[in-house]
Amino acid sequence: MLASRLTTSLLLTTALAAPALAQDDQPYQLDEIVIYYGALEPRSADQTAQAVTVLSKKDMERSGETRLSNLIAQTPGVGILARGPMGAQTGFTIRGVSQNYVKVLVDGIDVSDPSGPQVAADLGRLNTFNYDRVEIMRGTQSALYGGSAVAGVINLDTPRPTKEGVSQSVALELGSYKTANFAYNFGWKQGDDELSVQLSKIYSAGFSAADEKNGNTEKDGYKADRVSLRAQKRISDNLLIGFAGFAQNDRGEYDETAFDPVTYASYPVDGTPDEVTYAKTRGARLFAQFDTGPVSQEVALSYFRIARRTDGGTALYGPTFNDYVGKRRKFEWLGHAEVGSGKASFGIDRTLENFTSKSTYGGSDAFTSVTGVFAEYAFAPVEGVNVIASARHDQLSSFGDQTTGRLGVTWQAAPDTLLKVSLGNGYRAPSGYELYGPYGDATLRPEKSISGDFGIEQKFGAHTLTATLFRIEVKDLIDYAYPAYYQTSGTATRQGVELGMKGPITDKIGYSLGYTYLDKKNPSGLSSGSTWNSAFGRHTLTAGIDAKVTDKITLAADLRVVTDRQSQPDYGLMNAQMTYDLGEGKEAYLRIENLTDTDYQLWPGYGTSGRAAYVGLRARF
Repeated sequence: MLASRLTTSLLLTTALAAPALAQDDQPYQLDEIVIYYGALEPRSADQTAQAVTVLSKKDMERSGETRLSNLIAQTPGVGILARGPMGAQTGFTIRGVSQNYVKVLVDGIDVSDPSGPQVAADLGRLNTFNYDRVEIMRGTQSALYGGSAVAGVINLDTPRPTKEGVSQSVALELGSYKTANFAYNFGWKQGDDELSVQLSKIYSAGFSAADEKNGNTEKDGYKADRVSLRAQKRISDNLLIGFAGFAQNDRGEYDETAFDPVTYASYPVDGTPDEVTYAKTRGARLFAQFDTGPVSQEVALSYFRIARRTDGGTALYGPTFNDYVGKRRKFEWLGHAEVGSGKASFGIDRTLENFTSKSTYGGSDAFTSVTGVFAEYAFAPVEGVNVIASARHDQLSSFGDQTTGRLGVTWQAAPDTLLKVSLGNGYRAPSGYELYGPYGDATLRPEKSISGDFGIEQKFGAHTLTATLFRIEVKDLIDYAYPAYYQTSGTATRQGVELGMKGPITDKIGYSLGYTYLDKKNPSGLSSGSTWNSAFGRHTLTAGIDAKVTDKITLAADLRVVTDRQSQPDYGLMNAQMTYDLGEGKEAYLRIENLTDTDYQLWPGYGTSGRAAYVGLRARF
C-alpha cells in the first residue's frame, strides 16, 4: 500500500560529510538506513541521481548544535548568512544560490514566508531540538516541487514514535548567554496507528546583533514556545488518514541599520529603544492514503500562516513599525501505478498564496495562485542502470505557464562504484511583494534556471568517497535599485565540486571530511545588495571526528574553514562535545561552541558567538 511505501521505504544514506556516527553496538556502521524524499516516491541509493545529505537525530545529537543553521553549515555546499544570535534573521545558500531559491518543508508543509520581500524561509528561529531528521537535496527540484526549488529543497521531520507502545524523551540544555533550551516528546504507536506530541521552549539573553567589536554592547535576546503534533490512524486495510501540525510564538531583538552619507554604506548599530520582532507561525497538513485498483493514492490539504511585527526606528526617520501576514493553502493529489516495466507517479496540486502588510510608510497586499500537473517515470533499461524522468507544468495566475523537467540516471558500474548524473530546469516566480509592494513592478517575469550534476560514489573497503561536479545557470534575475524592482539581462552562474569521505579510523574512532569548491559569475549591473552577491566562500572545508573513549564517554569535534569570501575575511571555527552515558537511555553532555574563540562574521557588520559552553541532559523512557 502507498502508506507503507511512503513511511517505510528505505535506502542507504549518502550523507558523507555529516558528523561521524557512533551507534552503541556498531560505532561506525557506514550504511545507515534512512528514508529519502527526493522523488515522488522514495527510492534506494543506487536509484537516486540527486546529491542529498540526510542527518538523523543521532547525527544532530553528536554535533551538539542548537541552531539548525549551524548544523546544516557542516554539510556539502551550504553557506550560512546569519545576522546575529539565535532568532536573528538568518539566510543561507546552497551551492552559492540564496534561500530565495530553496524550498523548506516541515512534515510536508511549505514554511517559506509569503510575506517577505522574497518568498523564503528564515532559519534563524529553527531549533534542532524540534526535529528528528533533516534532508538537504542539492540541485534543481522544480520538476517535483514547482517554483522556488531552483537550488534545492530542505525537508525537516518532527519526532515520530519508532517502537510499539508509549515512548517519551526529554532534552534540556543550559549555558552561555543565559540560554535555556527544553523539549519534551510523547509518542504512542500501535501498528500503523501513531500519535506524537512535542512541547518545547527556548530562551536566550543573546549577544549584540551588531558586532560588539564596533562598540555595540546591547544584548539582543530571543525566546520561543512551540508545540507540534503528528498523528495517523489505520481506518481499514485500504485507508490511512493522518495529520501534522505545529504552532510557534517567538520574540526576538535585532539592531537597526545606519547609513553613512559619505561612503553610501549601511551598517548595523545598537538602537534606542530596542528593535523587536514578534512572530506567530502556524502550519497544518491533513492527508489520506488509499488504493483504488492498481493505483495507490494520497490526497492532502495543507495550511501555513505567519504573522510578523517589527518595532524599531532609526536616528534619521524615528520610530517605525511593520506588520506582515502571509498565508498559503495547498491541495495535493498523488498517485502511483506500475506501468510497463517501470513505476509511474503522477498528480496535481493547487496553491493559493497571499500577503498583507502595514507599516509606517503605508501598506500593500497581493494574491497569487499556481496550479500544477506533474509526473515521474522510473525504470531500469538494463541491469545496473536506473532512469528517472520527471516533468511538471505550472499555470501561474500572473505569469502564464511554466514547464520544468528533470532526468536522472544512475549506473552501478562495479560493486563498489556508483555513477550518478542529473539534468533539470527550474524557475522562481516573483514574490507578491516584488510585484505589488510599494517598490513592486507587476510586469516582472519568472527567473529561469538550468542545472546539472555528475557524481561518483566509490567504496574503499569500510571507507566511502563521493565527488559531485555541479553547475547552475539562472537568467532574468530580479534585482532592486531605487525606486523599484526590475528584471536584469545576462546569466548568473554557479559551478564547482563537492567532495566527501568518511569511515572508521579504528573500531572506536570514526571520521568525516567534506570539501566544496564554488566558482561564481554574475551578470554586470547587479546591485551590491543583490542576493547573488552574498559573501559565501569559494573554498569550504569541514571535518568531524567521533571517538568512543570508554564504555561511558564519547568525544566529538567538528571543524569548518571558509576561505576566499569576497569582501569578508577567511575564518575557521571549531566545536567540541563530550557525552557521558548515564545508562537506561540517559546521557549528559558538555559542548563548547567556537572552541578557539575565533572572531569572525557571517554577514558584514553582524556579530557571532565567542567561545560558549553548554551542559545538557537527554533521556528516553
